[in-house]
Amino acid sequence: MRSMRILLPLSLMTLGAAGIASGAPATYSIDPDHTHPSFETDHFGGLSVWRGIFKKTTGTITLDKAAQTGSVDVTVDLASADLAHDKVNEVVVGPEIFNTAKYPAAHYRGTLGGFVDGVPTTATGNLTMHGVTKPLDLKVKSFKCMPHPMYKREVCGADALGTLHRDEFGIDSGKAYGFNMEVTLRIQVEAINAN
Repeated sequence: MRSMRILLPLSLMTLGAAGIASGAPATYSIDPDHTHPSFETDHFGGLSVWRGIFKKTTGTITLDKAAQTGSVDVTVDLASADLAHDKVNEVVVGPEIFNTAKYPAAHYRGTLGGFVDGVPTTATGNLTMHGVTKPLDLKVKSFKCMPHPMYKREVCGADALGTLHRDEFGIDSGKAYGFNMEVTLRIQVEAINAN
C-alpha cells in the first residue's frame, strides 16, 4: 500500500512531464476564405479616408503555447487589392502605386510576443513590399484558439493593427499633392491547425 502511495504521485509527475514535452509548436495554415487584411489611406491630406482589402492571402502561423512563443509568415497578393471601385483598383495595382507586374506580393515575417494569459499581444517583424524591407510591429488586439466545429481541428483567429509610411517603401503617389503617407493596416486572420 505504501509503495502505491509513492508510485501514484511519481506516475502523475511522469505523465505531466510527458505532457509538457509533447507541447511542441503547432503549425496553423492561414484560411484564405476567412483572412482579408484591410488598409486605410489618406486622400488629399485629410479630405477623406479610402479603405480597401486584399482578397488573397496565404501563409502560416506557429504557436508553442507552453513556451509562449510563436511566429507568423504571411504573403499578400497585392493584385487582389479591392477598394470597391474598378477604376481605382486599376490605378492601385498599376505602376503608379503597387506596380504588381514587377512586385506581385507583400511578405510579412514576424515573431509573436508580449504573451498575457497565454495569448500574444504583439508581433515584431519585417514587411517586404515594392522591393523594400522595413520593420513593422503589430499590436494584436485579440487572439483566440478553439476547436473548429466543422474541420474538427483547432483554429486560431486574431485581429492585429499596425501603421506604416508608404513612401518609405517607394510608394509616394500623391505626396506632392499633400497626401498623408501613413497607412493603417488592420489584419484579420484565421488559421487552421495543419497537423
